[in-house]
Amino acid sequence: MNRSTLQIALVNSFMLRYPREAAQILNDCSPKEVVDYFTEQAPEIAAEILSFMTPGIVPDVLDQMDDELFVSVFSQLDDFKATQLLSRIDKKDQQEKLALIPEKRVKQIKELLSYPPDSAGFLMDTRIHTFKPRQTAGDVLDKLRAVKDRRILNIYVTNEHNQLLGRIPLQTIAISSPETVLDDLMEPSISVEPMTPEEEIVNLFQEGKIFGLPVVDQNNEILGIIRNDALIAAAQKDATEDVLAIFGAGREERALSRVSFAIKKRLPWLEINLATAFLAASIVGIFEDTIARITVLAVFLPVVAGQSGNTGSQALAVTIRGLALREINTSHWWRVARKEVAVGFFNGVAVALTTSSIVYFWADSFGLAIVIGTSMILSMVIAGFSGAVIPIMLKSIGQDPAQSSSIVLTTVTDIVGFLSFLGLATVLGTALGIV
Repeated sequence: MNRSTLQIALVNSFMLRYPREAAQILNDCSPKEVVDYFTEQAPEIAAEILSFMTPGIVPDVLDQMDDELFVSVFSQLDDFKATQLLSRIDKKDQQEKLALIPEKRVKQIKELLSYPPDSAGFLMDTRIHTFKPRQTAGDVLDKLRAVKDRRILNIYVTNEHNQLLGRIPLQTIAISSPETVLDDLMEPSISVEPMTPEEEIVNLFQEGKIFGLPVVDQNNEILGIIRNDALIAAAQKDATEDVLAIFGAGREERALSRVSFAIKKRLPWLEINLATAFLAASIVGIFEDTIARITVLAVFLPVVAGQSGNTGSQALAVTIRGLALREINTSHWWRVARKEVAVGFFNGVAVALTTSSIVYFWADSFGLAIVIGTSMILSMVIAGFSGAVIPIMLKSIGQDPAQSSSIVLTTVTDIVGFLSFLGLATVLGTALGIV
């Protein structure tokens, strides 16, 4: 074997044994380079790697594939993975690709494609092994040895109409006598319908410590299962989408999303943020005469606004996390708000002492130090209260607390910071000798 052949063999061996790592390498290549590489590989290797590639790259890779390569690769994918990949491309392109797939597979894939991406039906895997109540633990073990599916954590029992009766943990099967009938081992199973939102599924996963979640239709007939890895991925996706929403990026946006898509998702929130910024600026305009008389106030305005903004953001992050993990609900608003007010007050006092000392030596004004210290405490208390109450209030009226809270909070903290600082300086300026 010459060196070139050996290198190719080693690369192919790596790609086959470590498809996830191989996908990470190919993510940095152009779609054409990826397709050229797939052309040289066995279809099963290409299919395995493609299923691990970044979702944002998949549409371009599929677009570069000719019909022959597409058919050979997709013939190696199960319906669930094939559906996930096809869901990344436009409806028109989906129809063109489906026309290349054998008719017996098209019906199943179309059914899976009909479910929204954030639903149980989309997350489920239709490959599920079910058993009847009168079968034995030995029957189950024999079948599992034959299928060699390492992902099975629970055995699901159905009646003659394929209706879900219950589940049995695999470890229970393993330690039971081979003659034990499943009816004696069965326990109730939580299930969801295909249109159940992803958020509810994540809550079940986090609260119930489930490992696999059956999906059933209205007649309780089992359709598939949401496996543990899909549940974990959904939980991670839900968490990262909240982070994106807090900062005004679209929940659907990814690091490698198209520029046009990113602009579409971000620009509306930037425009809204601009409007709120002008609203805060108008507060400063009200005190234009005060700033003209006491110009040093302009130097310290960002200090007050920045500290109140940070205080509000801390309270906001903790509250949104509590809502997302169901640690709190809307009825807990006063307890959460009271805690954040206390935190804001004590932190405000500590920060005010530091700030007042700096301002006193910087501006050589005891009066200005009193004003900024008082303003700091007041604005941080209100910011803490707002950071706790705003997401809970939005949740209570059916809005997404992550999507809108940060912009509302920024407006409140800026206005409160400017108003408290400039208002106190205007009212107490003469009495404290600031002017």
